[in-house]
Amino acid sequence: MNIVMISPGYPMEMAYFTRALAAVGATVIGVGDQPPSAVPDAAREALAHYEHVTLSDEDAVLGALHGLAQHVSIDQVECLWEPYMILAARIRESFGVPGMTLEQTVPFRDKERMKQAIDAAGIRTPWHVSATTVAGVWEAAERVGYPLIVKPIAGAGSADTYRLDSAQELAEVLPLLRHVPEVSVEEFIDGEEFTYDTICAGGSILFENVMWYRPRPLQMKMHEWISPASIVLRDLTVPDLQGGRQMGTEVLAALGFRSGFTHMEWYRKSDGEAVFGEIGGRPPGARVVDLMNYATDGDVFLAWAEAVVHGRLSQPLDRRYNAGCVFKRAKGVGRITHMEGMDKLLAEYGEHVVLVDLLPVGAPRRDWRAVLISDGMIIVRHPELQPVIEMTERFAADLNIYAS
Repeated sequence: MNIVMISPGYPMEMAYFTRALAAVGATVIGVGDQPPSAVPDAAREALAHYEHVTLSDEDAVLGALHGLAQHVSIDQVECLWEPYMILAARIRESFGVPGMTLEQTVPFRDKERMKQAIDAAGIRTPWHVSATTVAGVWEAAERVGYPLIVKPIAGAGSADTYRLDSAQELAEVLPLLRHVPEVSVEEFIDGEEFTYDTICAGGSILFENVMWYRPRPLQMKMHEWISPASIVLRDLTVPDLQGGRQMGTEVLAALGFRSGFTHMEWYRKSDGEAVFGEIGGRPPGARVVDLMNYATDGDVFLAWAEAVVHGRLSQPLDRRYNAGCVFKRAKGVGRITHMEGMDKLLAEYGEHVVLVDLLPVGAPRRDWRAVLISDGMIIVRHPELQPVIEMTERFAADLNIYAS
């Protein structure tokens, strides 16, 4: 089977998905805008052929692939990077190959269309109105009421997303959104935030994952002093998660999702109500797939490849651990000078620390607003949840990195 992989080496995680496709027997054709020399080794070694083309130029991509199709068949198209899911759908339709169509893909990219489809299925979403003008945003805010969230219709993660508690705050934020062509103005849901992630084949869920954000991503975005933490949960049978899991299966059915990775975010209110947030037809970013691997002692990259190529998993991914990650943000500006607290933390928790990936001394500090992984990460795991909560809180509070 010849599979076209869009952007096989960027972002970083794509290289491991590309390698997994080859590992399960696919012949992988890469199409990307990275120069061949910049494609990571893990991806480059897995590719049978690479087309270097500007991905934002749809005609150029289709032209290159139609030229290639004179020599080899194109049997399947995969894309796990959100900006080019629409491109992948257009390629599928151009070549008549199976997979998500353009009509099926658009609701995964357009958050208003997404919520309209979810609303039509009777699933609880935040009250929401889309707007393309400043006047439209003000009108939507009047209808939704404060507090509210304003975020891009076609955004990813929490970029350009704001919680606003008053008209004055909205007035202050509107100039920051001039570059965003369309926004969603939504009810603010007060509750804890989780993910519901799946690998599917033929409309069946082969693997599911729930991750707990601590604190919510919007709070992580607003305050530099926070060390964001997330925990992949081992026990998905606890009552508090059942509303989100059930919602997840209903959302997949409502959107007609069949095969691949999905990443859904949802809220659990204090009264137990589960409320839909949004969903992407892709894996979560920020190395969450690595976190899943540590939680299962498995290879989630390979599981995805088996699902989309063979429609099955050769062996189940068992949740063995709660796995938590903490992203650290240095104090100060400039280059990393030193850190404090690591030796003590490793002495206490070392057997449960499975990854330490922090910027070295001398490296320039990253922009915490632009890069979620900030200045590095620590991953811990334990079969029980409470020790993971404790360890992530301790690494968040007691490990300090300094820059000057």
